[in-house]
Amino acid sequence: MQQLLSMLRTHKAIDQRERDSIQHFLDVVPTLLRPCDEDAGPLHVTASAIVVDSFIDPTATVLHLHKRLNLWLQPGGHIEIGETPADAALREAHEETGLVVAHPIAGAHFIHVDVHPGPRGHTHFDVRYVVTAPYETPKPGPEESQDVKWFEWEQAVAIADDGLLGALLVCRAGIAG
Repeated sequence: MQQLLSMLRTHKAIDQRERDSIQHFLDVVPTLLRPCDEDAGPLHVTASAIVVDSFIDPTATVLHLHKRLNLWLQPGGHIEIGETPADAALREAHEETGLVVAHPIAGAHFIHVDVHPGPRGHTHFDVRYVVTAPYETPKPGPEESQDVKWFEWEQAVAIADDGLLGALLVCRAGIAG
């Protein structure tokens, strides 16, 4: 967690929402005894992935229609015991899309953070990573949302909620590369 906190201290935010999220993250997460444990309290770190078809020049991203929120979102979720946020982002992306996903060749690449309300009165301190996948038809597991598909950047930006928009803009602008 210390590495992530250090990275956030120097991370260049894409917009005011991300600047506010970074400050909230830096103020709160160091005070949590088990920051990645959803059962430790209502405030916890989560991880998600912006899945792109090419890390060098991405033309599309995968989103899924969240079952409870009815919003098109990036795959992501809770961090399991023993996982890093980067590992959790990769696992969640695979589970929720059914695609073979990978971190870029250079390694896990953090691109964005967003603090937002989660279910059951929780607050998610969501750290986002860019991951790659072949441009194939998603095949999520039976327990996952079946509404998963590739979106061209303009489409994804048009339907994104405020929390996702910044991460998409980072990828689209090539900042992730």
